[in-house]
Amino acid sequence: MSDIVEAVNHTSFTASGPDFERLISFFTNGLAFRLLSRGPRDADGVQKTTGVEGADIEIAFIQAPGHKIELINYLSPDDRKRHNVRPCDHGFAHLAFDVFDIDAALGVNETYEFKRVYDPIEVSGGPNKGKFCAYTRDPNGITIELIGPRKK
Repeated sequence: MSDIVEAVNHTSFTASGPDFERLISFFTNGLAFRLLSRGPRDADGVQKTTGVEGADIEIAFIQAPGHKIELINYLSPDDRKRHNVRPCDHGFAHLAFDVFDIDAALGVNETYEFKRVYDPIEVSGGPNKGKFCAYTRDPNGITIELIGPRKK
């Protein structure tokens, strides 16, 4: 155990407008996770914490099994950008879920605009050896990896 870190608190993703609503729906309706809270944050505190001048945000916290997910909707500044970061690019991150049936989970992801990068492949080594995995990516580049058995 670490003498510094007690636990992982959350994983965060940024999306705006309709994409923010779609992500909330994906996690709460599609995956049946629980919405813990949703609301604005103090602009001055957000600007100091993030270093983003003029930041105005709304945050939704969602409870996943054993983990929290934070979704951030930046209402300002207006010069926000969308980046298409690839898995090989510095700063890329993804969230991985252990699932009961990878094909069923892919179907749910695709309903909420997460497109599969490739069909599930069998993992050849490491702690997930013998399971299947697949990346899915939404229009914002948010990547969800699914890991689990094939039931078909």
